[in-house]
Amino acid sequence: QVRLVESGGGLVQAGDSLRLSCAASGRTFSNYAMGWFRQAPGKEREFVATIGRLGITTYYADSVKGRFTISRDNAKNTVYLQMNSLKPEDTAVYYCARAEVLKATIQDADYNYWGQGTQVTVSS
Repeated sequence: QVRLVESGGGLVQAGDSLRLSCAASGRTFSNYAMGWFRQAPGKEREFVATIGRLGITTYYADSVKGRFTISRDNAKNTVYLQMNSLKPEDTAVYYCARAEVLKATIQDADYNYWGQGTQVTVSS
């Protein structure tokens, strides 16, 4: 069983930065793509960023491109989401997920393990 634990969320002001971390259990972390998704109140969960198993290929939602950076450290079984220039519309619960494929993927149907989420609140 894979367990994903997110951390690093919090309350910040517009323009600030946060770095989310997601620690994964298990010895197969480096075999799979990882992703970040978010869900704002009253809205459906949406894709934020994904990274392939080697950390070379990444994709981003248009809404975060140029502001967010996804990275991974396979030696530490951890994936990160660096979030800069935060906006109030970035307020959401952020979820880390592990895909069942090795290539970066934006399809949430490709992800079979999910963390419990971490709250990010950006005040104006």
